[in-house]
Amino acid sequence: MPKLDQILIVDDEIEVGTFLSRLLVRKGFQTSYAETGADAFQLIASTGFAVAMIDLKLPDTCGLDILRQLKNNQPDCEAIIMTGYATTKTAVKAIQLGAFDYIEKPFDDISEIEQLVVKAFEYRHRITGQSGGQHEWQAIANRTGFVVGNTQKMIRLATVAEKIARKNINVLIQGETGTGKEVLARFIHAASSRSDHTFIPVNCGALPENLLESELFGHEKGAFTGATSMRRGIFEIADNGTLFLDEVGEAGLPIQVKLLRVLETGEFLRVGGEKPVQTDVRIIAATNVDLEKAVQAKNFREDLFYRLDVIRLELPPLRERKEDIPLLFNRFISRTGNLQVSPEVTRALLDYDWPGNIRELVNIANQAVALCDGNTILPSHLPDKIITRSSEQTEVLTENGKVAFSGSPVDTLEAALNAVRHGKNLTRDNIIKAYTINKQIGERLYEHMTTLGVAGPLPPSLREVEIKAIAETLSFYKGNISTAARSLGIGRNTLYRKIKEYGLLI
Repeated sequence: MPKLDQILIVDDEIEVGTFLSRLLVRKGFQTSYAETGADAFQLIASTGFAVAMIDLKLPDTCGLDILRQLKNNQPDCEAIIMTGYATTKTAVKAIQLGAFDYIEKPFDDISEIEQLVVKAFEYRHRITGQSGGQHEWQAIANRTGFVVGNTQKMIRLATVAEKIARKNINVLIQGETGTGKEVLARFIHAASSRSDHTFIPVNCGALPENLLESELFGHEKGAFTGATSMRRGIFEIADNGTLFLDEVGEAGLPIQVKLLRVLETGEFLRVGGEKPVQTDVRIIAATNVDLEKAVQAKNFREDLFYRLDVIRLELPPLRERKEDIPLLFNRFISRTGNLQVSPEVTRALLDYDWPGNIRELVNIANQAVALCDGNTILPSHLPDKIITRSSEQTEVLTENGKVAFSGSPVDTLEAALNAVRHGKNLTRDNIIKAYTINKQIGERLYEHMTTLGVAGPLPPSLREVEIKAIAETLSFYKGNISTAARSLGIGRNTLYRKIKEYGLLI
């Protein structure tokens, strides 16, 4: 069992190790010191720790390897990474591996070390249930409308986001459309030291390139037709604040060059301007495309990608955090009153896949509130696409031995029709088989209708049969009259006459 005040210090500089040990002992903590990775691994295997301070650069190993071993052996131990300025990006990655935080060397403020260690202890106590209270970020999340939920993936994401928010580094948020990238960006801004300054979102895919350039960097009077006065751009307005570049992957290469210059030098030129303008802006970029693939395809500059990708946060799609759906739905409907949600509605929401993610859930919630004339949201207040998917599922064995799920054979057929309508999983190899199965289903259903005494459709008339045969034959032979006539067993003139008679299009 770890001692409640036991701290592991790992640093190859004996002076640093001695300094930290004396500092923390004076504060009432117990310390163990490891000069090498081998020493650290041995201590981790033999002694329990509440907090560890680990240097990234060691002569025999990497601090990240020690962090991994520590988290494997003692997952409740909170790690503080010590890093030089040149390895800040690696230290930020350590947070994603489970580190509590990082501190840069050389240490300029001793009180910062003490405060960070105390915070690590407090966080460990809260996580292990030794003390109550909410997460540090909960108040900020509530204020910004960032509904984290109860999934470990989202809790970890919020924890990492809150930690890196305090660092003056750029952030890249990735996630499908509608997952809440702008809400996460606002949360990071609110948790940062820039929270008292401006937060400005810009959708890089919503404006033509010439307008986007003027929007971002401003323009001088007379820079182009209609520029009757000087106009400040968003980079200038957002000075000391945060700029959220949504869909940054949609920005053209000329804009990417200008963005890179701002990130590298902190200055830019207004459109038509000659004098550089200084700015201090934190960039949070977001995209629903794979920027690494865009770099490989030469659609996105590699140097800009690495400038933006200092820390990457991945927002999971709603289908991967379904246990949060009832909480989210109740939060959205509570904006307009105190409504209840029926169990059938909750089940329907959980059964749906949510391709539009949280944005789609918000729309469904607003629609349900608008249709509800009582105090309970019912299935009739939901769209058909939600209700259809929520039918009780049973197993159906398909021809290839796979198990499909459906509430009934009719639901299965409806699902198959939707799949065919959108061309899902259809190939040159299986489409003929699908067509044959479809015909057999029609024949078997007609037989069952007769057995059940259900009136089926009337047999087609000779005219209907003829029209269908001619139309399908012409389509098959791509309108070739001679070939179609031979296939039908009639002359070309007869085929021409019937095409005219039935009003068919060639």
